[in-house]
Amino acid sequence: MEPIILEIDARGIAHLTINKAEAHNAFDDTLISDFTEKLKKIELNESVRVVVLSALGESFSAGGDLNWMRRVANYSQEENVIDAMSLAELMRTLNQLSKPTIALVQGSAYGGGVGLVSCCDIVIASENSKFCLSEVKLGLIASVISPYVVSSIGESQARRYTLTGEPFDSEEAKRIGLVHEVVKSDQLLIMGDRIVSQLLKNGPKAMAGVKNLIFYLKGRGLENEVIEETARRIAQVRASDEGKEGVSAFLEKRPPSWVKF
Repeated sequence: MEPIILEIDARGIAHLTINKAEAHNAFDDTLISDFTEKLKKIELNESVRVVVLSALGESFSAGGDLNWMRRVANYSQEENVIDAMSLAELMRTLNQLSKPTIALVQGSAYGGGVGLVSCCDIVIASENSKFCLSEVKLGLIASVISPYVVSSIGESQARRYTLTGEPFDSEEAKRIGLVHEVVKSDQLLIMGDRIVSQLLKNGPKAMAGVKNLIFYLKGRGLENEVIEETARRIAQVRASDEGKEGVSAFLEKRPPSWVKF
């Protein structure tokens, strides 16, 4: 059984599904390796326009598998670092993917599950979803996922929820910025497809450029370097084939070439 199912439909939507429902989709080294490998394949596949991440069963992801963590606890310091870097590579690969990513959260997301959610561009959760940065309850810390969690919910909320380890519902997740939309359970796929349809109207290279620009701007001010770099980027995009096609299509009142559905 594959821990991660990858299916790419005719529209260029890559559906990534966590397939360990019996274990509440908890992470172990096999899942992490498979997940990272499939994300890298998606990155190289030019036919993929959007990525939708979901999970089977009652939970989105319970975080680290306890049997895996028990085994890792007996590793040497060096082995532990290597193992932790595998998870770090998964989070970085998902976060930096050039394609737009949508997470559909149908149940509980704990620990590393919150990390996955934090790495996605757009997050839709069902109204009965629960979230928890539970590591401290096990005497651990939310370390590898922390750059993405803090970026998503901010330092103040990260201080609270990583220290208390208290669960919070989908409305609170929306309030603090972890989730963008909260819907009824039977509306999750419908809302997901609505967002997918919106993304398919946009230039693929433009969306990749926007993500890269956001990463570039993070933590920077309005120094001359930033002003000049943003001017350079829009000048480059305007002169690109996609940029010319988009403007021409708008002026000619027709769909651009990338709108096929």
